[in-house]
Amino acid sequence: MSRKFKKGYFVRGEFVPEGSDRDLELKAQLKGTDTQSRTDQKRESTELQKLGVALLTLRSDALARLTLPDKLTHALQEAKRITNFEGKRRQLQFIGKLMRLLEPKTIDAVRTALDDQVNGFVAENQALHQAELWRDRLLADDQAVSQWIAHHPGTDTQQLRALIRQARKPNNDGAVHHGRAYRELFLQVRLGLKAQDSPGGCDSK
Repeated sequence: MSRKFKKGYFVRGEFVPEGSDRDLELKAQLKGTDTQSRTDQKRESTELQKLGVALLTLRSDALARLTLPDKLTHALQEAKRITNFEGKRRQLQFIGKLMRLLEPKTIDAVRTALDDQVNGFVAENQALHQAELWRDRLLADDQAVSQWIAHHPGTDTQQLRALIRQARKPNNDGAVHHGRAYRELFLQVRLGLKAQDSPGGCDSK
């Protein structure tokens, strides 16, 4: 003899009796949704905590351009001053709580600022590496000097050649490529590459 259900509820037009298999199935699904929701919330909370910690590495000028609440700004400043491990940990947790109060657009702006800074560091490192390569080429090969001048017509060729001659000479200890001319040659190359990359600069052929 089948059970008779007197109490129940409707789900999308379907009557679901309390205590029925369908009722137990829906409740199990709901419980799973709640668990997943709590998991998502914990993951989001962890991500915002990490984002708040990353804000400590943001340059002061980039940080000033963000419209952060005063309370968060002061919390970040305090975190930089704290040296005690436990005190630092509690302060970072506090920053994480404040991050969760931010508007989505502000959080997006924070992520963008951090990404721009990372990309800027990568670009700067690439530029320094390129300058090092050119400096070494100029010191090793006279043909590279002609190529540099052809690609950078604004170069003070007399000064460039003088720096190369001086940088090629060993010092009193017999070492080369470590003197003042070596460093100045790098700076001149770096400035030349930067001028080339700037708007209106001379493009390499």
